[in-house]
Amino acid sequence: MFSDPCNDRAVMAAWESFLKGGDSRCNTLRSLVDRSWRRCQQARVDPDRQHAPPPIAEHALHSLIQTNGDLLEASAPVMACARDFLSETGTMMLLADTQCTILTMEGDPATMDTAGSIQLVPGVNWSERLCGTNAIGTALAVGQPVQIHSSEHYCAGIKRWTCSAAVIRHPQDGEMLGVIDVSGLSETYSRQSLALAVTTASRIESRLAAREMELRYRLLEGTMDRWSACAGDGLVLFDRRGWPVKINEFAATAIASRGGDLDVAVPTRVPAMALTYGSHSAPIGPLPAWMQDDWLVPVMSKGQHIGTLLVMPLPRSGRPAPRPETAAARPPTPRPRNFASLVSHHPPLLAAIDKARQLARSRVPILLLGETGVGKEEFARGIHDVSPSAAGTYVALNCGGLSRDLLASELFGYAEGAFTGARKGGLMGKIEAADGGTLFLDEIGEMPLDLQPHLLRVLEEGELYRLGENTPRKVNFRLVAATHRNLREEVAAGRFRMDLYYRVAVTTLHLPPLRERTEDIAPLAELFLQRFTTAHHTGPRALGAGVLERLQAYPWPGNVRELRNAIESMVLMSDGPVIGVDALPPELAPRPGEPPAGAPLAAVKPQPAVCSMAEGELDLIRRAIAATGGNLTGAARQLGVAKSTLYLKLKRYGLEPDRQRVRSAV
Repeated sequence: MFSDPCNDRAVMAAWESFLKGGDSRCNTLRSLVDRSWRRCQQARVDPDRQHAPPPIAEHALHSLIQTNGDLLEASAPVMACARDFLSETGTMMLLADTQCTILTMEGDPATMDTAGSIQLVPGVNWSERLCGTNAIGTALAVGQPVQIHSSEHYCAGIKRWTCSAAVIRHPQDGEMLGVIDVSGLSETYSRQSLALAVTTASRIESRLAAREMELRYRLLEGTMDRWSACAGDGLVLFDRRGWPVKINEFAATAIASRGGDLDVAVPTRVPAMALTYGSHSAPIGPLPAWMQDDWLVPVMSKGQHIGTLLVMPLPRSGRPAPRPETAAARPPTPRPRNFASLVSHHPPLLAAIDKARQLARSRVPILLLGETGVGKEEFARGIHDVSPSAAGTYVALNCGGLSRDLLASELFGYAEGAFTGARKGGLMGKIEAADGGTLFLDEIGEMPLDLQPHLLRVLEEGELYRLGENTPRKVNFRLVAATHRNLREEVAAGRFRMDLYYRVAVTTLHLPPLRERTEDIAPLAELFLQRFTTAHHTGPRALGAGVLERLQAYPWPGNVRELRNAIESMVLMSDGPVIGVDALPPELAPRPGEPPAGAPLAAVKPQPAVCSMAEGELDLIRRAIAATGGNLTGAARQLGVAKSTLYLKLKRYGLEPDRQRVRSAV
């Protein structure tokens, strides 16, 4: 698996012999490299080539970046870490798609400048058939981690480089999505480079898995009402990659009656149901012969197409007699309006709701402050419902995790022909779609600095330009923004424009975290319990002894969203009508030595009293760091804050991390 720099001269001699028609096999040449050289020779790659071909046009790269949006979103924080971690190490990290085209790169600035001499830059294809043996092309050719050092490269111009690469696979079915590469000049060789590539690929795959799980929850939640409304029809819910997620009891009959070959017992992927990336994506055909286009119902969430529901009518002979309670299709349950979806008895949150109702009468921008998962979007929807813009459209966009180009397209839209792959007729951006209504920008603190003046101009002038257009379009909308960051600190650090801050923060509302709202945990748990028992048809459930106490004692770094997911997990993991502590997620489950569920409170060792909010926050930070073994990235994730915010709080409390003991993962 690893290269050996000590064999460099012998490998070079084997390469020269191979080019002269001799036998390249020697004791020091790895079989992986030998097979790659032979593939290059069959592809007639020029061994004297000095560099890769020129990069593709900028608009073509932009199109590729849009196509690989999921991969780039998952890798964005990892690549951001590489920017600091690899600085001054003489190495850099690159991300390429399955066609070996480099999408983005980070690392040591001097090395990235040098890499330009061999075209190791974004937009360049580094496949074996173009550039010979190299870590990116060879890893994708063999589908496994590889390390290619110095003379092992096939082309003479890149023999002074060393590179390690690992393939990124989709966590659901192992499909190759791209490759991560760590490269530098030959003197930077290290076996750890390959370990870093493998670890980084694994981290990206974990983020993809979390993203897919989140989308699956949203997909199921978005179709909850249709399963009872479509009585007697065969229903199959597909995710955006074409995999069946849920199938009702009539689907097998409906599919078989039309000669379909979808085995509902062993779900398989239907490629025609896969979606192209983007908020306006659509299934890619052609559809199987047993499907009809008018049976497909797109499932939308937050303005994004996340899946497709197939509604197949049963033949008359096979249609069951409707039961009295389902004879008429029930209309979907309307979403609670006017803040009705916010369940709370907490005075500060109730005061924030009252203030929001008052502010909603005007059209001034509102900034919502609060940790991840506290319900900022539900708050934004409530403001929209009671505001004068309620007659218009509510449009939401999360600014975090999107690349600069993707975010620009989503916000401002683009004209027809703006770049290769642009939709015919262009694309309306989220700002334009919210004209006359409300635009909710979540995680506005993540917006790239160079995009902020463009948003400021829209807010100041009330007009925007689509990408590729020279004619302004008038817009009038209500802006609600949200962030978990301290924007004043971001302004002081130069990461957020002061003029934009004062424009979006005309009024601010702070939403308290769930750990400060212990009186809300019981009613929220009951609400989610009823919702998910109905959604999953499990029958009535109740929380057993000790469960509510554990829910109220947990700090909830993910807030209401984490509580909702925990309750759904408990509903699915329990069998009887009573949910016991054995169904609790691992982070909530009792630890060895703890008192049994239902033990008298007097038997439980009391926790030290907390005298102030600062002490409570300090105690929470310490517990999160201890729970993650000193990993600050993991601790920040548990607390639901950015790592930079955690560092600022550590500095504020005099807890500068010991770099030898507390190390964050790359």
